[in-house]
Amino acid sequence: MDLTLSAGMADIDGFRRRYAAGESPADLLPALRGRIAACDDPGIFLHLASAGAIEAAAAALDPADRERLPLWGIPFAVKDNIDVAGMPTTAACPAFAYTPARHAGVVERLVAAGAIPIGKTNLDQFATGLVGVRTPHPVPRNPRAPGRVPGGSSSGSAVAVARGLVPFALGTDTAGSGRIPAGLCGLVGLKPTPGAASTRGVVPACRSLDCVSIFAHSVAEAWTAYAAMAGADAEDPFSRDIPLGLPAAAPPVRVLGIPAEADRPRFEPEAEAAWDAALERCRALGLELRPVPMAAFREAAALLYEGAWVAERLASLEGFFRSAPPGAVLPVTRGIIEANGRRHSAADAFRAFHRLAELRHATAPLWGEIDALAVPTAPLFPTLEDLAADPVGPNARLGTFTNFVNLLGLAALAVPGPDRPDGLPAGATFIGPGGSDARLAALGLRFEAAA
Repeated sequence: MDLTLSAGMADIDGFRRRYAAGESPADLLPALRGRIAACDDPGIFLHLASAGAIEAAAAALDPADRERLPLWGIPFAVKDNIDVAGMPTTAACPAFAYTPARHAGVVERLVAAGAIPIGKTNLDQFATGLVGVRTPHPVPRNPRAPGRVPGGSSSGSAVAVARGLVPFALGTDTAGSGRIPAGLCGLVGLKPTPGAASTRGVVPACRSLDCVSIFAHSVAEAWTAYAAMAGADAEDPFSRDIPLGLPAAAPPVRVLGIPAEADRPRFEPEAEAAWDAALERCRALGLELRPVPMAAFREAAALLYEGAWVAERLASLEGFFRSAPPGAVLPVTRGIIEANGRRHSAADAFRAFHRLAELRHATAPLWGEIDALAVPTAPLFPTLEDLAADPVGPNARLGTFTNFVNLLGLAALAVPGPDRPDGLPAGATFIGPGGSDARLAALGLRFEAAA
């Protein structure tokens, strides 16, 4: 049974058109909740706002504010490691559950812009994974390829948008969790510059690296949501005051770095073919494609799970792991966080910080030679059987072009590209230095329009 939204309710513009035609949130949002509750995929949502809460939120919107508030009456979904007041936060671990009295910082800003949180979505437990199957709940089904992974860790948020159940959704992205699911579900995934949006009220993965990301059907709609939630938060010590800018005013990207031939993805021929087609689209836009050696980026990426940063995950969860009842934490999750996290000493951590500083220094001059870097979002598209046979290997390979981004303080935007020859979705990710979010969005708009 296909219970995606009715005409005009799958994106932000659709809701706006219906409101402009005279319908109200009280007309549309209860029906939306009913459709989500009846959805034939039980793995997408872990909690829905009550019918009474939806009615109250709709009634609280002043029609006089419709033109003033950019997200007036727009429903959205929230990954279940981000707090929504009155809804349980579980991080896909029921034993960890708590019910916050206050919204996370980004949710507060979206609600202030008129948006309405409709429910909490499934994820790889404690946001540890890029595959979307590391959950004690049913795995969200990839709507484009039910036998393949949805991508993680923000699996439920991506599938909710890809199914047309909500116009946009929040995820988190530490190692690629806001980009890989976008690429595998045919969506836009906007990952801001670290610190540009608050992470207050987010269950930490690596607290110093975590970002809140956005899934949407278009770059323009992802930017609308991002512009509403971005900004420094005085209560978040990792938050920074980074000028937002406007895509229309950003300097155009003319020189686009791409992985040098020796660094091309060589995991699946279908992924390579889709990447070649994406490069052809970039050439058709008049972009100069300049090969870039990726060795320093690969080394930085390796620090995230092979180095001391995995201990930062343990630092946030160690107390819970000690007290958690048997079986509460999935074995693959506990193994990654606890076993790997305990392998590193304080001296290891400082050596890793020092090496990362060297890699940041080594890669910084590149941004004077190129305007942005383009990489394949996902160099492979694992099946569910692949993950059953090997829970770790495919996940690690999925992070090839994502793991280094937050460590180096970069911004990124995943956009759908030409499909693979087998008809599965593929995408490109545009990466730039911190603060280049608007410039990447402008490039994404051009790439999207050329489809």
